[in-house]
Amino acid sequence: MRHAFLFVLLAAAPAIAAAPETPAPAAALLAGTAGSWQGELQYRDYESNSWQGLPMTVTVTVQPDAVTTIRTAAFDDGPKAGIVTITTVTSIDEAAATSGYAAFRKNRAVDVGSARIITASQGADAAHWTIVTLEARSDGDSPAEVRETTRRDGDTMTTLKEVNPVGDGKDVWLPRNRSVLRRTAP
Repeated sequence: MRHAFLFVLLAAAPAIAAAPETPAPAAALLAGTAGSWQGELQYRDYESNSWQGLPMTVTVTVQPDAVTTIRTAAFDDGPKAGIVTITTVTSIDEAAATSGYAAFRKNRAVDVGSARIITASQGADAAHWTIVTLEARSDGDSPAEVRETTRRDGDTMTTLKEVNPVGDGKDVWLPRNRSVLRRTAP
């Protein structure tokens, strides 16, 4: 898992304000997410073609450099696993248009990577924006492109993680998971 689970469902999220979006610094947009959020981490059930959700809380802290955030997410993964906590440190390099991260989770290797920032655009104000990242990495045991789209619409933030398997001869993005969050405290 990664910060971004950070991150957007296009159809399920409320519509973003009608004002056109303009390029914006990704670090400033993410810094505006500091505080507490509550909602669900959702996984796609391919048999029923529906989303299944787990209650989740998220706390985001912006570091003094204003480009680094620490995101701590916790969700209940059932009686065997219990509460799962994932802490992700993310740093934005605006000049390189990248988002570097390291995600920490009990009993798992540290997940380290860097994603290209494809879009960072602001709508009507700093609480209405979209960030899209793209990264080459594994999905399961196979190479894939991973796209995360995070949209903030006021006090709602949704992140959709999609994968496009490499080498399958198709250009099809498959939804993997999403987080749908509502701000509970700044």
